[in-house]
Amino acid sequence: MSKSGIVNVRMVITEEKILSNIDKIQKLINPKSKKQIVQLEDDSYFKDLIESIKTYLIEYPKKKNFPPSVYKSAYGLVEFATNQFEENTKRIEELIRQREQNIAQAGQLKELLEATEVGTREKDWKDKVKKAEAIFSEDMIETLMIVGKAKIAEEEDYQDAVKLLNARINNLETNLHIEIDMERIEDRSKALSYIGIEIADALKSIPTPIEEPEVNVVEEVAQQAIPAPEQQVQYTEETTFEAKPSLWERIKNSKFVRAIRSITKIRIVLDYSDALPEGRGENN
Repeated sequence: MSKSGIVNVRMVITEEKILSNIDKIQKLINPKSKKQIVQLEDDSYFKDLIESIKTYLIEYPKKKNFPPSVYKSAYGLVEFATNQFEENTKRIEELIRQREQNIAQAGQLKELLEATEVGTREKDWKDKVKKAEAIFSEDMIETLMIVGKAKIAEEEDYQDAVKLLNARINNLETNLHIEIDMERIEDRSKALSYIGIEIADALKSIPTPIEEPEVNVVEEVAQQAIPAPEQQVQYTEETTFEAKPSLWERIKNSKFVRAIRSITKIRIVLDYSDALPEGRGENN
């Protein structure tokens, strides 16, 4: 067997491995999967899988004969990751709006509490509480009414109501559940953007493969499809990943990155590791 024949056999085996690794990554980033990527920095298994695919794309010997199945799967993975990233963007924006609304409500509730408390009670406190019915729940309105109707601050119902309102104000100000949700989404988005950076960039060097049923005629068909030498540059530009709609550009230009940096003060830091080519572990 010739040396090239040996290389081809090795690449066929690797192709199967890479397709398997792509499938594993797809499951890890699928929001419907039970086992998902959580902490990018601590998940060496995930980064090893990415590294194995990146290495395969970069080191494949003859780019014009690149396996169509791997190219299609890798491109599909980047597209899926980008779409998921954009869904995260929408969710982050919703959480930011909710947090702003909560902080505003906390301020309003503070004002209402001050307007109804013994010692600072205002004459028109009932009108103010009435107007707040469109903003706050029925329970909160009833609690404000208890505070407003109290004669003295020593009444047990009054003190309980004030404690309840202060606790509600604190919850609206801290937004703990929203912060937890945003941190979880940020972790997923790090993993999704990691795919975009590593795999999408590696795909740029590979011309779009021409899918043919017979492997041994791929090169011949590809050669026939390539225009004359003087048009080679144009052909290459039109058949590479970079010429297609740039998925990674959608990630880089996303409002999510700006929102995370400016509002939550979180920097998206990508942790590059020395991953093994095949990906450590076989966890499914």
